[in-house]
Amino acid sequence: MSTKSEEELAEGSLVSHLVELRTRLIRSALSIVLIFLCLIPFAERIFTLVATPLMDRLPENATMIATQVASPFIIPFKTSLFVAVFLSMPVILHQVWGFVAPGLYRQEKRFASPIFISSVVLFYAGVAFAYFVVFPLMFGFFAAVSPEGVTMMTDISSYLDFILTIFFAFGLAFEVPIATVMLVWSGLVSLETLGKARAYVFLGAFVMGMLLTPPDAISQTLLAVPVYILYEGGLLLAKVLGNQGDAPADADDSDDTDV
Repeated sequence: MSTKSEEELAEGSLVSHLVELRTRLIRSALSIVLIFLCLIPFAERIFTLVATPLMDRLPENATMIATQVASPFIIPFKTSLFVAVFLSMPVILHQVWGFVAPGLYRQEKRFASPIFISSVVLFYAGVAFAYFVVFPLMFGFFAAVSPEGVTMMTDISSYLDFILTIFFAFGLAFEVPIATVMLVWSGLVSLETLGKARAYVFLGAFVMGMLLTPPDAISQTLLAVPVYILYEGGLLLAKVLGNQGDAPADADDSDDTDV
């Protein structure tokens, strides 16, 4: 094959990949837009639900406030938009998987579906953990340590930015087992090396908690401890998948030998 033909083939392959990437990005965006349109009529209820962990722990006669003129109108819709993004995660991750899948081997594709489902479940588990466990403890702590004479009244825009950071932090942190499996699976890091790095991971989990959560020991610990436990779970999962992946290969080798 001539150099010109190779260049044309590479260019055509690149263009086809870019077209597919654009298609999958459009599908992801459409899923967010459609869910957002369905949530618009319930925007105020959604914001109330999201704000419940804080409002339940505000001092008596204290309320949330809006420091900007348009905030009471914009923030509920903004909240609904981010909820639409959270609800669209299965579609978004499915589009990512559909784009990556053609480059995987058959043996890798066999484990891809469980990993895809696990990544979605773990992301939502992280968000649920933040909402039902972290927020009540954290906001209760903040309300308890407020100085005398200071009334805790949080701006709704600042609150939304704060909880979105926490949601994404815990959602991504709960993906640690998947990241661990992928590192071992890709061959970038061996299982033995990750096992020897436990002390560094334990320290790094608390550093991550310090950077991604408010400066209080409760929220930092509530992020760091699950991250480390999930890391150990990822090591165990990588070991199990590695053992299962070796068996078919050995069987294939034995079949070839017999022939």
